[in-house]
Amino acid sequence: MLNDQLKSQLQQLLQLMEGDVVLRASLGSDDKSKELKELLDEVAAASSHITIEEKDLKRTPSFTVDKPDADTGITFAGLPMGHEFNSLVLALLQVSGRAPKEEQSVIDQIKALDRPLNFETYISLTCQKCPDVVQALNLMSLLNPNITHTMIDGAIFREESEDIMAVPAIYLDGEEFGNGRMTVQDILSELGSKADPSEFNDKDPYDVLIVGGGPASGSAAIYTARKGLRTGIVADRIGGQVNDTATIENFITVKETDGPKFSSALEDHVKQYNVDTMTGVRASDIEKTDNGIIVTLDNDAKLQSKTVIIATGARWRKLEVPGEEALINKGVAFCPHCDGPLFENKNVAVVGGGNSGVEAAIDLAGIVEHVTLLERNATLKADDVLQERLSSLPNVTIIKNAQTTEVLGEASVTGLKYQDKSTGEDHTIELEGIFVQIGLLPNTEWLDNYVELNQANEIIIDRTNATSIPGIFAAGDVTDDRNKQIIISMGAGANAALNAFDYIIRH
Repeated sequence: MLNDQLKSQLQQLLQLMEGDVVLRASLGSDDKSKELKELLDEVAAASSHITIEEKDLKRTPSFTVDKPDADTGITFAGLPMGHEFNSLVLALLQVSGRAPKEEQSVIDQIKALDRPLNFETYISLTCQKCPDVVQALNLMSLLNPNITHTMIDGAIFREESEDIMAVPAIYLDGEEFGNGRMTVQDILSELGSKADPSEFNDKDPYDVLIVGGGPASGSAAIYTARKGLRTGIVADRIGGQVNDTATIENFITVKETDGPKFSSALEDHVKQYNVDTMTGVRASDIEKTDNGIIVTLDNDAKLQSKTVIIATGARWRKLEVPGEEALINKGVAFCPHCDGPLFENKNVAVVGGGNSGVEAAIDLAGIVEHVTLLERNATLKADDVLQERLSSLPNVTIIKNAQTTEVLGEASVTGLKYQDKSTGEDHTIELEGIFVQIGLLPNTEWLDNYVELNQANEIIIDRTNATSIPGIFAAGDVTDDRNKQIIISMGAGANAALNAFDYIIRH
């Protein structure tokens, strides 16, 4: 089940275990149960702290990760391989007594939840967003005896996950709770719990406060910290949208990596410096006063700083056509790597002919029956090497000058309408999934036009990355920089940081 390299890595990681763990498994005679038994045996062989017992559970194959004298509420239904292998390793470490890497304020919020909460999360092993949700809910289950969580591999338990068309799909007490990437703080907020404002209100003023957690933010933080400035980051999560990127091949000096690895490396680099990183919270307002710039958070806490760098990034742009909103997660999807396996042997469309759209079509072509790529312009915008790869695939159709006009379906997607812009004719395609890859929308709603925005709601900046308000800078995909690339965002973050330092010196 595990290759020699993975076994060696597992043994090294499990040396960090601080106590004993029992894996209680529900196994049958089916092939997947045999595979799970093999996996658990190999995991147990990697540490003397791990033992295996058999137990009847709700689903077979499945297993719990418990302390010898207490249930934790953590269950894996299926084989946690692929991206979920990290979730299993982390559960083993934390159940053994290894302290979680969470702010104490977040831990206190989790422990304060005083009602029974039984979560189930349907995942696919190729989903990069799923481990974040699984790990967050596992942690909550470990910290609070009122909470349980079960990870369910939809590929194994197909009958109960048949209607799920986007992962991770999170259910609470049998009712739909959320879909897509959710952090611990997202889950707490959805449950009505907010971080204690006093944890933030008592902080000393910053020289530079960076709002956002992506590549521009990390770069800016490192540069300002190296200048000796008191630096803070306030962000939902470190890495931002990069966490949702499958493959990165154009970050110079790094031949190939993926989003989660890149984000982890970024976080580790920031941690090398004296940066006050506040994750799981979002900014909701900003104002320049006589006492400095005040950033208000979504829990009504206020942070004060001499300068601010806005690096809140962007999110996927929607089609904004009839039928789309009602069918999001019911056939309309935005992450081919996460949701692609749910459309195995089905007909799907990809809307968008840039790099993201063409890469999505290439990936999906290896899973689905047929891919139709629609581009509203006369030519594709993707790199030539990607276009050549796409054109070589036998189960891909490319339609240009195609303006999507409607998503069809009631309970789920059944088709798509588009207009041929060159002739004005309307066409309908029968399909079961639509992957939208038409660019990004900047995360600027919280600014309420306090700084000057362009027609696309991007922050207008000058060559120093300064906005229309002195002392407030911006960098990355949230700005009107034409090209949206990781390497460009990191350079912009460094530029904003250096100019924030210059602003402080001059004022």
